[in-house]
Amino acid sequence: YLRDFCGCHLSWSGAQLRLPDPLPLLRAEIRAAAPGRYRYYQNVCAQSYSFVWWDWARWEREIDWMALSGINLAPAFAGQEAVWQRVYRNLGLNQSEIDKYFTGPAFLAWNRMGNLRRWAGPLPPAWHLKQLYLQYRIVERMRSLGMTTVLPAFAGHVPQGILRVFPRVNATRLGHWSHFDCTYSCTYLLDPEDPMFQVIGTLFLKELIKEFGTDHVYSADTFNEMTPLSSDPAYLSRVSNAIFRSMTGADPKALWLMQGWLFQHQPDFWQPAQVRALLHGVPLGRMIVLDLFAESKPVYQWTESFYGQPFIWCMLHNFGGNHGLFGTVEAINHGPFAARRFPNSTMVGTGLVPEGIEQNDMVYELMNELGWRQEPLDLPSWVTRYAERRYGAPNAAAASAWRLLLRSVYNCTGVCVNHNRSPLVRRPSLHMDTELWYNASDLYEAWRLLLSAGAELGSSPTFLYDLVDVTRQAAQQLVSDYYLSIRQAFQSHALPELLMAGGVLVYDLLPELDSLLSSHSLFLLGRWLENARAVATSDREAEQYELNARNQVTLWGPSGNILDYANKQLGGLVLDYYGVRWSLFVSVLVESLNSGRPFHQDQFNQAVYQVERGFIYNKKHYPAVPAGDTMEISRKLFLKYYP
Repeated sequence: YLRDFCGCHLSWSGAQLRLPDPLPLLRAEIRAAAPGRYRYYQNVCAQSYSFVWWDWARWEREIDWMALSGINLAPAFAGQEAVWQRVYRNLGLNQSEIDKYFTGPAFLAWNRMGNLRRWAGPLPPAWHLKQLYLQYRIVERMRSLGMTTVLPAFAGHVPQGILRVFPRVNATRLGHWSHFDCTYSCTYLLDPEDPMFQVIGTLFLKELIKEFGTDHVYSADTFNEMTPLSSDPAYLSRVSNAIFRSMTGADPKALWLMQGWLFQHQPDFWQPAQVRALLHGVPLGRMIVLDLFAESKPVYQWTESFYGQPFIWCMLHNFGGNHGLFGTVEAINHGPFAARRFPNSTMVGTGLVPEGIEQNDMVYELMNELGWRQEPLDLPSWVTRYAERRYGAPNAAAASAWRLLLRSVYNCTGVCVNHNRSPLVRRPSLHMDTELWYNASDLYEAWRLLLSAGAELGSSPTFLYDLVDVTRQAAQQLVSDYYLSIRQAFQSHALPELLMAGGVLVYDLLPELDSLLSSHSLFLLGRWLENARAVATSDREAEQYELNARNQVTLWGPSGNILDYANKQLGGLVLDYYGVRWSLFVSVLVESLNSGRPFHQDQFNQAVYQVERGFIYNKKHYPAVPAGDTMEISRKLFLKYYP
């Protein structure tokens, strides 16, 4: 009713809720029937990349948005460490053993999947209390709105302290994860046959259900980006069977929800026999698999629809919560319908599973609507109506801008991985990727059109957000152009051209982009840091949480282990992190031409690491309140840089 009759719009970046007066009367009641049982939302990683510092007010808004979007299945993962701590203490572990296991708040998603331990920890007692309090309210509200909550279950990973308390337990140390060594990874995995597996798994789940009640759906990911100890199908079946038994030991009605990321992430290991074994360790129909990256790399097609287990067709779309306009609109407009028509399809719904949120609202609104459709939409006319609802008024220029964006940035085809690799947000080198999947001139033209709509739409908060976002994307493209000029000048030994291109980039374009981002509250580094500090109950906690927040969006680990994976374009970060990096790069290249000594990437990496680390510990206060006039700054950038 709000969307189709009142022309309203609700999204992460704002709401347009000007209701017509009088309210439109209905000739008949509105009925909507979804083709699938579930509309799922949330990625385990988003708990860290996006939700980590949320208070109840922010959670409440999200749950409202979920309900209004028709979402009816979602995880409720807050507070689980408090319950785990209780279980570990009951089993005989001491506090220091527990503290050596939990990571800091910004990295808990990977601690829960057995990827990481200790890094940026430990968790203060106050953290546990606050998260428990949040979880009570989250599950209560989700259930009151008719949603099924998904609770965490035991996946088999245990702290090292378990080996001290139970010396005869059969646990094996897993290999290292990503670019972390065993200081912070290599967790222990209990053997599925070990009796302690059932003891720990059932103990945890009983404790959790006693605390929060249950809707009988549980999540566990044992082999997320981790190679199992054996590829023997019998072993893999034993693992999944043990996990499922530990669930039914606490709740006979248990249904296991599992991310299907592992199958497409390590296809060499997960051959059909291995996939079938893992899935068939659980009775058919008692597991739901999330086909997590179905818009680009669907797994159901090569596993005969997950060998009979039900699955949800999911759009992943975003990695690391990166900013950057991106979408695969054709793939999501047709993919779910093709999956439903697949021979013997076991599809039971659609899902949104971005690693980070608060970006590209249009794509998520489209995916949410497709969960209720029986056939694909006419996208150009859909996006025209979207613009009108989003801004609260029809505007020809804005509608044209959106149709251009739809056919360019939002229409990546083939195997598309939306990981922002723009030189702007990556460590500088002479081998950077500047490829685009779209025509750059379409984006520049959309920028021009949006600016021209400013006179009419400038009072709309959602319009100003989009203007920042599109201008930011244009600036990101321009950074690539200046980078290519810098590289060309250096390789041709043309010092004046190098100084010119490097000077414009470092002293004008990046500062202008930073001031644009600083003019909008949703693009502020200060907001991310202030939200982190606000969770703390002491200065010491506030410092720990702020370091967690700074590290996650930059070095991601003690030494740049997953450098810039969670890059963001935020006011403060562009100037003091990306900008300082580019400044150093240009100076090193100039010095190289002046002295005749070759540029060495390894030496530069060592020097720039000090800059990156310096940012994390600079103790600088970044404002959490926007400054400057968005329209004015965007227009200034346009007049200077529009090609």
